[in-house]
Amino acid sequence: MSEKTDLRDGEVAYLQGSAALPYALKNIGGVFSCTCPAWRNQSRPIDRRTCKHLKALRGEEVEFDRIGEPSEWEKAREKRKATSANPDAAKDIPALLLAHSWDGEVELKGWWMSEKLDGVRAYWNGERFLSRAGNAYLAPAWFVEGLGPEPLDGELWIGRGLFQKTVSVVRRADGGEAWRGVRYVVFDLPASVEPFEARMARLRARFDGAGHAHVDVLEQVPCEGKEHLQAELARVEGLAGEGLMMREPGSRYVAGRSTTLLKIKSFLDAEARILEHLPGAGRHKGRLGALRVELPDGITFSVGTGLSDAEREAPPALGEIITFRYQELSTDGVPRFPSYVGVRTDFVWPASKSKNTPRAAAPKESGTASTLVAQPTPTAASGEGWTRTFELVDDKSAKFWEVAVNGACQTVRYGRIGTDGQSKTTAFPSASAAQADAEKAIVGKTKKGYVER
Repeated sequence: MSEKTDLRDGEVAYLQGSAALPYALKNIGGVFSCTCPAWRNQSRPIDRRTCKHLKALRGEEVEFDRIGEPSEWEKAREKRKATSANPDAAKDIPALLLAHSWDGEVELKGWWMSEKLDGVRAYWNGERFLSRAGNAYLAPAWFVEGLGPEPLDGELWIGRGLFQKTVSVVRRADGGEAWRGVRYVVFDLPASVEPFEARMARLRARFDGAGHAHVDVLEQVPCEGKEHLQAELARVEGLAGEGLMMREPGSRYVAGRSTTLLKIKSFLDAEARILEHLPGAGRHKGRLGALRVELPDGITFSVGTGLSDAEREAPPALGEIITFRYQELSTDGVPRFPSYVGVRTDFVWPASKSKNTPRAAAPKESGTASTLVAQPTPTAASGEGWTRTFELVDDKSAKFWEVAVNGACQTVRYGRIGTDGQSKTTAFPSASAAQADAEKAIVGKTKKGYVER
């Protein structure tokens, strides 16, 4: 063990494997992880996973002592998965009510209005919490005590802007005391055939003031009209909330997307799958610059805004699903000004009709590396879109500059940080010309002191 290396809490190490980029090994609150497929695709709880890279770094004995032998239940589950032609068939996937986005046409006066929480959707089946995809959240016994046998629909939530922290807690098997900061905010009774108002009355009678230390009933307020809605939306978003949810009065609980449940936000969001890690420049040289991702319809683009320094050092793995925010779609269907929100663990990727799949990386020799391996700048020659965002902050100014390339079109957006700024779109003779001009502009901005976000 004298030749092995351990990771302190919050530390990241890199180990070159068979992929183009080194794998990132990290220790976050005692959870040791690796971005390799072998670690990501295990069915064990995240705090009880290991891989050959962690064993090589920390030592096999240390890893064995940490995770122990698989339980008989885990062994049986792995055996079932290995012999099943359809592993998802055995999952208990809940039939949840899902929302449509409000189109601005439906009159919402008299509808029930509540905050849209940025937590983790959790269905209580009477025994345990399940995600939308049917994966179990292993809450401590003291957390679920008193929830009862009747199914509940709600959200595991820590607070506004803490989505990633919530995910990291609820996905652990030994979350233990970390669950003390989690609330189960319940907002419906999926098995009930009563109208919405009766269901809410039963929830309040059951949980309000009943000594359930970890359960809250989501507050519902009748909407008085458009001005009331806009004021409440501004209030919630001013507190860093996501937006609003609207429930039609008298509506029943139905499975699937329903026009009786609408979501309202000042921004749009969606899910995408990671195809590639793109290297950074300037301040981010030697680490992640952007994620090249694809939508379920096969459109590809890059997300370089919204990533923390820690995420740039240890980016989410290829193939993982992320949530991103954006302002609008271009005429080609590419999200404009996308911003990273976080990894989405409960999203079921649609049946493949996409034009792109994650590309297999060329094998490389084993070894260690402390920086990201350089990769080519994304090309727009195939019609793919990408966006790069830079900032200049000094004693005199705080400005941003953003360039987006989609095919032969280039859009530049710039202005003071905190504003939408102004934008200009230029059509070039070819995609390669748009790409070359953008690269030249990026070099110029970097020389002036702009750093990539």
